[in-house]
Order: sequence, then structure tokens, then C-alpha cells
Amino acid sequence: MSKRIVVALGGNALGGNLPEQMEAVKTTASAIADLIEAGHEVIIAHGNGPQVGMIQNAMMELTRSNPEKYPLAPLSVCTAMSQGYIGYDLQNRLREELLDRGIKKGVAMLLTQVEVDRNDSAFQNPTKPIGAFMTKEEADFLAETRGFVVMEDAGRGYRRAVASPKPVSIIEIETIKDLVEAGQVVIACGGGGIPVFKTEGHHLKGAAAVIDKDFAAECMAEELDADMLIILTAVEKVAINYNKPNEEKLGEIDSVTAKKYMEAGEFAPGSMLPKVEAAVKFAESKDGRTALITLLEKAKEGIEGETGTIIKK
Repeated sequence: MSKRIVVALGGNALGGNLPEQMEAVKTTASAIADLIEAGHEVIIAHGNGPQVGMIQNAMMELTRSNPEKYPLAPLSVCTAMSQGYIGYDLQNRLREELLDRGIKKGVAMLLTQVEVDRNDSAFQNPTKPIGAFMTKEEADFLAETRGFVVMEDAGRGYRRAVASPKPVSIIEIETIKDLVEAGQVVIACGGGGIPVFKTEGHHLKGAAAVIDKDFAAECMAEELDADMLIILTAVEKVAINYNKPNEEKLGEIDSVTAKKYMEAGEFAPGSMLPKVEAAVKFAESKDGRTALITLLEKAKEGIEGETGTIIKK
């Protein structure tokens, strides 16, 4: 039975640098093409951790060498850049894979903005380190002249810290809907989307923040009225008592059970926890919606209920 599916790609699906990315998207495109070939509507979201870090580092080097000529680019602009070059590789490889299978279906990468709330508590306590390592002098200078929040990172130097607010809405959702309804495969919300505030009138202002891609994918899945949210990661199934002798891999569970495990601290913050939180939120958002967490290469089997961790209401 055909489903409308939002797929959130983890970092392992994209590689850590440009050469790795070009190789990784081959496997990624093949796995996604399997879902499309099975008759599903597929919308793709992805992370951008290593990629936006490289962009930030490059910008920092230019700023250090000539700050008047090369002012530091806003984080929202760096996210837009990462959306473009990740989407470029993924779009081209997926198009090629589909044509090789005799599937004539367009693939569109959409530069996507995601609204965040300026009153989100995350802005009061920025904790997400980004960009290049700095000396204390450089960090103090940016804190004084640009108002950056800086933090020491594991004794390796200082880095800028930004907020990671929850998404409120997808700005380009109507365009995404139109493309999906027209039979296109859509790549959107790359890197969690470009975080923006709505201001007076119709102006959108970029926010110095990063949005977790799993939460952005969940938000997009709700707004697209998707049947399924698939979060692809580095493990086949979510586990409790992880890496302990009594480790237990989870198959199908309900959202109440998943919440109990979250409250018990079973899932690591910044790793599996946001994936489970996003999966639970989607499963509870409407009757009949299902979330799946599994490996990239197991996505098709997961949809058929053969593997992965499936979360339902």
C-alpha cells in the first residue's frame, strides 16, 4: 500500500567531507529509490553537521585574514550554503538512480526556511558548539564585538555556542506540497532548515541557531499529512540498557512506553533521545501515523514491519 513518507537522513548517509559525501550518496540514493520503486511518495530531509562546520571554518579563516573584506557570514547563510551543496549531490545521484531503474520522476531540492520562536527557552541557554576552534583571545574578541556566546570545548579550545530551538512551521510548506502532489521527489529542510524569525510585515530574519534535523523532519511530516516518518541512523533498532549486558533492542512499541524509557534516561541526549522524541511526537500527532527508526539500508524492510524500531500511538 502506497504511503507518503518523510525520510530524515542521518550523518552516516552523507559522509563527513566532499569525497565521502559523493560516495555516501550512492548508497543513500539506492535505498531511497527502493522506497520510490515500491510506490511510496518520498520527501527527504537531512542533516548538515560536518558540512556546515566546514563552511563555518572556511569563513572563520577568511575573517581572520581580512575581517574588513570578509566579514563573518551569518549562521543562517552557512546553513543555506550547506543545503545547496548537499542537495546538489543528493538530487543528481537520486535522479540518476531512478533513471537507471526506468523511473521517470523529477527530483527537486528546495532551499527551505523554518520558523522558530524567538521566545524559545533554547535562546536563553545556547549549548550547541559550532565552527572553528579559537584561542581565548579570539573568543573574547568575538564575544565583545559581536555578542557571541562562546564555550570551552573539551579542553581543545573555544568555540561559538548557539541555540537549538524547536521548529514552529515550515515556511515553504505549500511549495513542498505542490511538488509532492505533482509527483516530484522533494529534498527539503536540509540541516534542519534555515532558522528564521517572523518579524513585522512579511519579513523573515535569520536566527543564529541550528534546528535538529529530526525535529524539522517531524514538523514537515505533520504539515504534509504524511503517513510515516522514517529516521535513519547508525543502528538497526533503538536499544534500552545500551552497551550493557542486559541490552534490549526494541521492535514495535507504543508512544507511552517510549516516553517511559525517555523519562528513565535510556536514550543519550544529542544522539538517540531527539530521534525518539521526534518519533513519539509524530506518532501521537494523528491516529494512524507511524514512526520508524532504523538503518538506511533497512528502510524498505522496516516499512514492511520486518525490522527497525516502530513507534505507534
